[in-house]
Amino acid sequence: MRVAIYTLGCKVNQYETQAMEQELLRRGHELVPFEGEADGYIVNTCSVTAVSDKKSRQMIRRCKKRNPAAVVAACGCYVQTHPDEAAGLDIDLIAGTGDRMAFLDLFEQAAGEKQPLTLLDDALRRRDFEVLPAGGMAERTRAMLKVEDGCVNFCTYCIIPYARGGVRSLPKAVAVEQTAQLRQEGYRELVFTGIEISSWGHDLKTGETLIDLLEAVSAAAGDMRLRLGSLEPRTITEDFCRRASKLPNLCPHFHLSLQSGCDETLRRMNRKYDTARFYQSVTLLRAYFDRPAVTTDLICGFPGETEEEFARTLAFIEKCGFAAMHIFPYSIRPGTKAAAMEQLSAAVKERRAARAAEVASQMHRAYLEGCVGQVYPVLFEQEKDGYYTGHAPNYCETGVRGEDLHNKVLNVKITGTDGDMLIGELT
Repeated sequence: MRVAIYTLGCKVNQYETQAMEQELLRRGHELVPFEGEADGYIVNTCSVTAVSDKKSRQMIRRCKKRNPAAVVAACGCYVQTHPDEAAGLDIDLIAGTGDRMAFLDLFEQAAGEKQPLTLLDDALRRRDFEVLPAGGMAERTRAMLKVEDGCVNFCTYCIIPYARGGVRSLPKAVAVEQTAQLRQEGYRELVFTGIEISSWGHDLKTGETLIDLLEAVSAAAGDMRLRLGSLEPRTITEDFCRRASKLPNLCPHFHLSLQSGCDETLRRMNRKYDTARFYQSVTLLRAYFDRPAVTTDLICGFPGETEEEFARTLAFIEKCGFAAMHIFPYSIRPGTKAAAMEQLSAAVKERRAARAAEVASQMHRAYLEGCVGQVYPVLFEQEKDGYYTGHAPNYCETGVRGEDLHNKVLNVKITGTDGDMLIGELT
């Protein structure tokens, strides 16, 4: 069967799609581009915002138009949290966020029987971590290793705990085994991913935490670089930094989830830290690592946010001096506590997001300019606008003049920047 997959949302969805692609190929199916005609379509949906829901529905409908005779299946967070809406889309298979291999079994069954099928459970009752094949398709330079699933933070703006359930961790021995296999397959970088990787180990009851996993995987990775996904500020302790700074293959890039730089707003969000604890994390990282890239997410215009509160946020992000930021105007997520709070106008949210983006852009340019004169080992990935580009350990995109550099790690002396990318020459 010719199968096309479309993935929306986060790196966890991307990871799970890659695992399904590998399994489909193993079963003898052919993967084809989503833009063309296929015998079967899979949409891996997202539900982080109402906009994500809308995009998920649009992509499902698009499959039916492409080939009315094809089997169409949807999985992921939107389908998990909105099964009734999904049922109204007239598709062949509705699944959620659990048991991807059983989902593919039913996908093949639906293609043969042409009878609507459903695979849904109560995410909050899940207790086991589903081990999937790690990595990606052969042409990729970096692989993802999903080490955790689920979240129990219950932030007031987020529906993901209801879509993904509680914390489940990949056993350390399995993580080490998959890491060794990925190294053997030729990947040059491994990215830890999960819904909330800071909580790794909580369910295993061994007393081990993320730093224990990181040390074990580092030993198995050899010269393969390790990069961490998004972290909660509570992860960054003196012990974590002391041990992590001794790992020779850990990239000094730390994405700490902020969301707001105002303590009152953080309380309304039900975040588990305040700005003092967050800044402590930033300070620790800079004490133990040489010019680490500290990046973050920011939500602007959260319900009840006053101009004074937003001004505190702007001052705080400048104090932190982030290397890069992802900035979003608050988007109502129906079904969350924040959706019932007093809302700000779209114009206010967009205006605040634009102001924050301007500050973020200035900090990003300053960080890049501070890299000039440094030498970084760059993992090269693709040709782009006359350069061969890749990423330095701090995740800054870096370009050089050169040919045939794909999947090579080479030292680059940084000679300048175009404001978005580092420019350098091979040494």
